[in-house]
Amino acid sequence: MRNFDYRHFIWMRPMPEMPPLSLFPRADGLSLAYRHSLGIGPTIIFLPGYMSDMDGGKAVALHQWALAQGRAMLRLDYSGNGASEGAFEDGTLASWRDDALLLMDRLTQGPVILVGSSMGGWLALLIALARPDRVVGLVGIAAAADFTDWGFDAGDHAILATEGRIVEDSPYGDRPTVTTRAFWESGQSLRLLNRPIAIDCPVRLLQGQDDPDVPWQTALTIAALARSSDVQTILIKDGDHRLSRDADIALLIRTVATLAESLSCP
Repeated sequence: MRNFDYRHFIWMRPMPEMPPLSLFPRADGLSLAYRHSLGIGPTIIFLPGYMSDMDGGKAVALHQWALAQGRAMLRLDYSGNGASEGAFEDGTLASWRDDALLLMDRLTQGPVILVGSSMGGWLALLIALARPDRVVGLVGIAAAADFTDWGFDAGDHAILATEGRIVEDSPYGDRPTVTTRAFWESGQSLRLLNRPIAIDCPVRLLQGQDDPDVPWQTALTIAALARSSDVQTILIKDGDHRLSRDADIALLIRTVATLAESLSCP
């Protein structure tokens, strides 16, 4: 498997069409965007990172693989992100967790495997805690648990307190990165890394050691705190934060494929 090429793996059989973009209304009238394909369970649910969406390279490649293998998968956009309605700055960690829970509860049945990238890895842990009867596996990609804690210094706290938001240039696109005081406070109220994490399902953590945004030791901390005895941490020595190179995506697909195969259900 050393020379595994995920593109060949995906295209070695006829490719079903990607499911259409669909909208699901929240109780407040805002619609959440998603793409959902049925198939063999557990359903794989991809949770994007902060200011990201379901059309990122990792999410799309994973969905292409799932379609080729006949596996069920759900991609989604949190409110204010991607194709979902709402204002980005109205979102908080708690509200985006609830968006994902709403779509998971209403669109899928039975066991699920959560795949979370960056902030999505934090959300995956929170969702696994909220639905222990349904989450049977979890894959974190540079999982940024508690980043409102370790990712902000005293100067940032002062700006949030006085101005209510921080605006910074983003290395990943033209849009500036905006963090609101409401988001920061929500994250602080949902910290996980100060106590054992009561998750018993298999956990796989992929983490680049050349990640400028999430210290690679964060993955080791999550692994140590997770109650599950089936936890594997894979460190990619030259891996960055996105882990979006072909080799990184191939590793992600191998990891999800192995986990899904061990947990397959009708």
